[in-house]
Amino acid sequence: MIRLIGYFFGIGTMLALLVAGAVAVYVGGLSKDLPDYEVLANYEPPVTTRVHAVDGSLMGEFARERRLYLPIQAIPDRVKAAFLSAEDKNFYHHPGVDVEGVVRAALVYARGGPMQGGSTITQQVAKNFLLTNERSLERKVKEAILSFRIEQAYSKDRILELYLNEIFFGLGAYGVAGAALTYYDKSVNELSVAEAAYLAALPKGPSNYHPFRYADRAIVRRNWVIDQMVDNGYVTREEGVKAKAEPLGVTPRRKGTYLFAGEYFTEEVRREIIARYGENALYEGGLSVRTTLDPKMQLVARRAMQRGLLKYDTLRGYRGPVTHVDVGGDWGVPLGEVKRLDDVPEWQLAVVTDVGASGVTIGLQPPREASGKLSDERKTGSIAKADMAFVMRHVVDGKRLKANSPEDVLKIGDVIYVEEKPEKDGYLVRQVPEVSGGLVAMDPHTGRVLAMVGGFSYSESEFNRATQAWRQPGSSFKPIVYAAALDNGYTPASVIMDGPITIKIGTEVWTPKNYDGKAAGPSTLRNGIERSRNLMTVRLANDMGMKLVAEYAERFGVYDKMPPHIAMALGSGETTVMRMVSAYAVMANGGRQIKPSLIDRIQDRYGKTVYRHDERGCEGCNAAEWNNQPEPDLADNAEQVLDPMTAYQITSMMEGVVQRGTAVTVSELGRPIAGKTGTTNDEKDTWFIGYTPNLVVGLYMGFDKPQTLGKGATGGGLAAPIFKEFMGEVLKDTPVVDFQVPEGMKLIAINRKTGMQASEGAGGTIIEAFKPGTGPADSYWVIGMDDGGPAGVAEKISPQASKAISQGGGGLY
Repeated sequence: MIRLIGYFFGIGTMLALLVAGAVAVYVGGLSKDLPDYEVLANYEPPVTTRVHAVDGSLMGEFARERRLYLPIQAIPDRVKAAFLSAEDKNFYHHPGVDVEGVVRAALVYARGGPMQGGSTITQQVAKNFLLTNERSLERKVKEAILSFRIEQAYSKDRILELYLNEIFFGLGAYGVAGAALTYYDKSVNELSVAEAAYLAALPKGPSNYHPFRYADRAIVRRNWVIDQMVDNGYVTREEGVKAKAEPLGVTPRRKGTYLFAGEYFTEEVRREIIARYGENALYEGGLSVRTTLDPKMQLVARRAMQRGLLKYDTLRGYRGPVTHVDVGGDWGVPLGEVKRLDDVPEWQLAVVTDVGASGVTIGLQPPREASGKLSDERKTGSIAKADMAFVMRHVVDGKRLKANSPEDVLKIGDVIYVEEKPEKDGYLVRQVPEVSGGLVAMDPHTGRVLAMVGGFSYSESEFNRATQAWRQPGSSFKPIVYAAALDNGYTPASVIMDGPITIKIGTEVWTPKNYDGKAAGPSTLRNGIERSRNLMTVRLANDMGMKLVAEYAERFGVYDKMPPHIAMALGSGETTVMRMVSAYAVMANGGRQIKPSLIDRIQDRYGKTVYRHDERGCEGCNAAEWNNQPEPDLADNAEQVLDPMTAYQITSMMEGVVQRGTAVTVSELGRPIAGKTGTTNDEKDTWFIGYTPNLVVGLYMGFDKPQTLGKGATGGGLAAPIFKEFMGEVLKDTPVVDFQVPEGMKLIAINRKTGMQASEGAGGTIIEAFKPGTGPADSYWVIGMDDGGPAGVAEKISPQASKAISQGGGGLY
C-alpha cells in the first residue's frame, strides 16, 4: 500500500514538474515578446492645450483627448481613495497581481465563461499602456508578467499617477483632471466625496453609467463606491450617508471657447498655433498659451461694434422672420430645434403665437437642461405696437414699406429674435444685421492686440473681418501718403492746389473728384488731410512720385507689394483692419515698426517658455541683489521706419481731423486723439482709425458682398461714432496724456490758408510743427498749379489698376 502511494506520488510529482515546466516554457516564450515597460518612464500622453487671456481667464481648450496631466502630489487623498476603493483596495500591499482575483477569473474562464475581472490597477496600467484589449488567456498572462516587472521598476505612487492620468471617463474626457472639468467644471481639489465616487465608478464602463441616459444605474454604482470608501476607512459613515443622498449633479462643461465675446480672438490664436507648430502640437502638446486679449476691453469693443451695426441696420427696416414653425400643438418643441446665436445672450428666439392691431404675443424658446433635453417650461411675453417702430418699416422685394398694423408684418408661427426691455415690461424685436465689419485695438508700443471684433456674431459667421477681410481702406490710407511727403522735404504748411485734375492713363482718362464735388483752391497739407481732399492727395502723390508712396506703404505693412499707380494714393488697393491699425501704430509710437501679436507667451507641458513676443533684452533685470545700481534699461530693438519728427507732424495733422475735420464727432471725448476717416467709392466701406499716445483702434463697416451703404454714408458718420463709444468707455478712468513733442521740433504760428508765417496778433493762425532747418515758406508757392487739364499725368498701368480707377479710385472722404 505504501509502495502504491509512493508510486502515485511519484507520478503526481512528475506530472506537476511537467506542468510546471510547460508553464515555465509557455511563460518564458511569452516573456520574449513583451513590450518594453521602461517606456513608462518617458510617458507623454496627449494633453489639452489651454489658451488664456491677460488676466488668466480661460479662453479655450483644444484637444483630441480632453486630458490635463497631474502629478500624484496634486491629486487629493479623497480622490485617490475613491479610485482605490472602486478598483483595487489592496493596491499598496500586493506585488502587482491580486492572486485571489486571478484564480477566480481563471476558474470562470476554465468553465467556458468569458475572461473577466481580477485586474489590479497595475495590471490595468500594463494593459492600457503596453497591451491590447484582447480578451484572452495569453493577454492576461502577459499582463501579469508585465505587472510584476512594473512593480519592481516603479513606485506605487508613480503607477497610480499613470493610471489616474490615462483612463477614459466618457464624454471625451481622459484622466481624472480632465474628467473633473468635463463632468463638474471643477478642479480635482474641489470635488466632493459624491463627485469623486461617481468619477471612480466610470472607468468600469463610462457608457453604462452615463449621467443622463442611465442616471439610476450610475447612482447605484456611485453609492457602491461610497460604501467601499466607508468600509475601507476613508470617510466616516455619516459622510457616506450624506454623500449618497446627493444627486449626481453633473453639469457638462461646454467645448471650444469659454471667454464671452472672445471667440474670434480664440479662433485666430488657434490658426496661429497650427501655422507655427502644427496640429499635433495644438491638440496633443499640452501647450499653455497666454494671449494679449484684455477681457474688459473686448467686451466694450463687442458692445460698441454691435450697437453701431444694429443702429445702421434698424434704420433700414425689418426684413422678415428667422424662419416659420407650426404652432398648432406644443410650439416649444419646433421652436427648440431652431439654432440661436450662442454668443448674443441678450437675445432670445421667440415664436409669434398671436398678433393683433395693438401688438404681438410671443412664446420664448425653452431652455435646454444639462442633459441636452428640452425643458418643459413654457414662457410667454408680449411686444407692444409702440415698441415696433422699426418693424413697421419693413422691406419687401428690396423696397421699404410702411405698415399700419403689426398684422401687416408678422404672422402666427413667425420665429423672431427678441430682447427684453430694460424696464422688463415687454420685449423688443431684433434682427441680425446684414451689414458687418471688423475692429482691432492695439498697443502701439508693443503691437499687442488688446481686443478684436470679427463681426456681429461668431455663431452667425466665423469669418473674421478684422484679419481675413481684404477691403479698400479709402481715405484712411491718405496719412501714409502725407507721412511719405513729410519725411521727404514737405512740411504741413506746404501749399497744394485743390483744383480739377485730369489724368490720362493709356487710352483711359481719370478725373478724380472731391467728395463734395467742389475745389477749395490752394490749401496747406494740413487742411488737405483735415478735409480729406482727394484732388490735393493725387497732386501730392504725383509731385513726389508713387514709387515713394509704395515704399512707405510697404514699410508700414499696409501692403506687401503695392503697385505704384496713382489711384492707389486714394486707397484703392485692398488690405485688412489689422494691417491698417499696425500702420497707424507706427505713427503713434514715434516711427518704430511693430509686429502685431495676439500671443504674449507659449509654454510647453513642462512650463518651459518656447515662444515670447517681447524680444527686447534687459541686461541687469535679474540682478541677485540691489547695490544702488541704476534701474535696468529696456532697449527697444524695433526698426525705425519713420522719422520721429515726421510721426509727430502727421499725428498733429490728424489731431486736426478730429478737432476740425471729418471726424469732429470724436472731439467730444475731450482728449488728445489723432485719426482719419475713410470712405470708399460708392460708399461701400466706411472706416475710422484713430489713436491716443497709448492705444490705436481701427474699424470698418461694410457688407460682406460689397454694396453701397447708402448715399451720404461716410466714415465720419458711421465708423467714427463706434470708435467714440469704444474710446469713451475704455479711457474714462485713465489720465489724459498728450502726444509728446520730439526734442528740437519748432512750433511756429502760421496763416492757416497760405502756410506762411503769421504776424503777431493776426487772425486765422495755427501753431504748426516744423523740423530743424525747415519753416514756413518766405514766398507763396503752390504745388501742382499747372498740372491740370486734359493732358494731366500720363502713366502706364496694369489692367487691374485700370479697373480700380474706372470704379472711382477708392478713397473719397
